[in-house]
Amino acid sequence: MRTLFPILPLLAMLSACASSTPAPGNDATLRVATYNVSLYDDEAGGVIARLQAGDAGARKVAAVLQQVRPDLVLINEFDYDADGRAADLFQRAYLEQAQPGGGEPLHYPYRYLAPVNTGVPSGLDLDRDGTIGGEGRQRGNDAWGFGLHPGQYGMLVLSRHPIDAGNARTFQLLRWSAMPDARRPIDPASGQPWYEDAVWTQLRLSSKSHWDLPVHTPQGTVHFLVSHPTPPVFDGPEDRNGARNADEIRLWQHYISGGDLSWLCDDAGRCGGLPAGERFVIAGDLNNDPVDGDGHHDAILGLLGHPRVLRMDPPASAGGAEKARAYAAAGLLRRGAPEHVTGDFGPRSGAMRLDYVIPSTGFQVRGSGVFWPASHEPAAAIADGSDHHLVWVDLTVGRTTAGD
Repeated sequence: MRTLFPILPLLAMLSACASSTPAPGNDATLRVATYNVSLYDDEAGGVIARLQAGDAGARKVAAVLQQVRPDLVLINEFDYDADGRAADLFQRAYLEQAQPGGGEPLHYPYRYLAPVNTGVPSGLDLDRDGTIGGEGRQRGNDAWGFGLHPGQYGMLVLSRHPIDAGNARTFQLLRWSAMPDARRPIDPASGQPWYEDAVWTQLRLSSKSHWDLPVHTPQGTVHFLVSHPTPPVFDGPEDRNGARNADEIRLWQHYISGGDLSWLCDDAGRCGGLPAGERFVIAGDLNNDPVDGDGHHDAILGLLGHPRVLRMDPPASAGGAEKARAYAAAGLLRRGAPEHVTGDFGPRSGAMRLDYVIPSTGFQVRGSGVFWPASHEPAAAIADGSDHHLVWVDLTVGRTTAGD
């Protein structure tokens, strides 16, 4: 069921980090964002109950959205319910109400949500513990995507512009084994595949789903390509989550390459990739830093370097740089530029760049940023509603310039 509802120059870096809040957009500019909001609950219906009761984290998330005011935004980790009750509550009681530290109330006339794989029982022993299903994490580990109930960690898209739901494509059911050169996990102790053939041929690639949503904007139709790959951790030496994360990202590389791609079939049975010449924006918590962390970095680097992807400087923030440098001073050293991190994952993992807004060629970037104010800024009071921070990019249609 679907419901429509090269490094920055010094001066540019200082400008990007000087303020956490972007200037308001205009009709000539499309502001696109992604935000992992951590609005999930271990119980089905738990997010609905929290939103009904009044949730402090949701108020901060709404305040950030009111400050940035994206035209089109993917919200990751927003529990899915088929009736859209959580989305209704978040819209009416949070976004459309002035929040402390936020801006004017914010209304989105269009939205899209659909089922995801998280928490959906597979009927298979995916973690090879000798049982199927069970309680708690045992049940989650044997779901198509880890989750304690169907729809946990879901996705929600909000838009000021019409979403063409009739031509949307979803890839919730696509088999992992269908992908050419799929990274089938190997048990290093035996040298044999981690998943036996009978399981491997049934496994779904997407841990949540992959969506292609055509959005009719003043700049023309933009394909909003959104996903939330599994974290490349919480597994063993077979690296099954790392391999899956990489191939979930690699799916977009195949998709935007176009061509016949007879294996790449959506949930309605339509096969093939995105036609040449179509403009797109890839967005999501992709759970893969270009140089740091446990992911297969070649996957995200391959996507960022794809010929149809616009070359641009990564979005930056002062707060992220401050946090990353604090971790470095405490001995947690990273190779990535501290200004580009998008989330704070605690003293063991530190700060990394996991969240992306990736436009296609055919756009010009007019501005970008990560909503992560420095600790002394008043806006820092609303920036801790999630361990991730909103990433935004302002786009116009036109000829690209040197350095884009």
